[in-house]
Amino acid sequence: MPRFAANLTMLFTEVPFLQRFERAASAGFTAVEFLFPYAWPAEVIKAELDQHGLTLVLHNLPAADWEAGERGIACHPDRVQEFCAGVRQGISYAKALGVSQLNCLAGKAPAGVADALLRQTLVQNLRFAAAELKNVGLKLLIEPINTYDIPGFYVNRTAQALAILDEVGADNAYLQYDVYHAQRMEGELAATLQQHLARIGHIQLADNPGRHEPGTGEINFRYLLARLDELGYTGWVGCEYKPLTTTLAGVGWRENIDPSHAAG
Repeated sequence: MPRFAANLTMLFTEVPFLQRFERAASAGFTAVEFLFPYAWPAEVIKAELDQHGLTLVLHNLPAADWEAGERGIACHPDRVQEFCAGVRQGISYAKALGVSQLNCLAGKAPAGVADALLRQTLVQNLRFAAAELKNVGLKLLIEPINTYDIPGFYVNRTAQALAILDEVGADNAYLQYDVYHAQRMEGELAATLQQHLARIGHIQLADNPGRHEPGTGEINFRYLLARLDELGYTGWVGCEYKPLTTTLAGVGWRENIDPSHAAG
């Protein structure tokens, strides 16, 4: 089985964020990820990682005002300076926290802006981000998001994301493949993973419908995760799902898939 990282934005929400590191370690995870670290000093988060023996495998670049419904600004022509400042902030946190890759959310397409300008802005911003990250040895990821959960999200399919990466032309830029989003938009999960595995830098999972833990919906995770092993995937799989009840009540899905497997 692949190695699993607990997404602390979605899991262990029964307790405040800084207490979730201990909960993840106690549940058998050796790695974590989360959306954003920026509400806390980097040294505070680093102390939690170190205290509980956890590896941080992913966080996102700043995505503007999340609480107000913004989901990234990388495709917004009028906010390029803000995006570039966010890249620098993301790198500062990444260096302090020891993470090796950052995810860039393209954002929702602003109304009234031509698609050609949205794409040009996104490509230029990704080129800037990839170059800045490469200077410090980091990978850049972009993630397609389904438009049922986030209407208007600009990057929403695998082929589209890969075409954008082709245009960016950076050798440290990869796809973040979220199984849940991909299932909602296009299906063909195993075939897509096989075809594009070399271009996938990180994988996340949740079942569909509901975005709950594996085993609650329609996706055959026993097959899919075994297929990842067969394909030779060596990265982490982020558990970015909403527990059906409580986090601890649902983490048994790992043993249901493979009784010999505990966690990360």
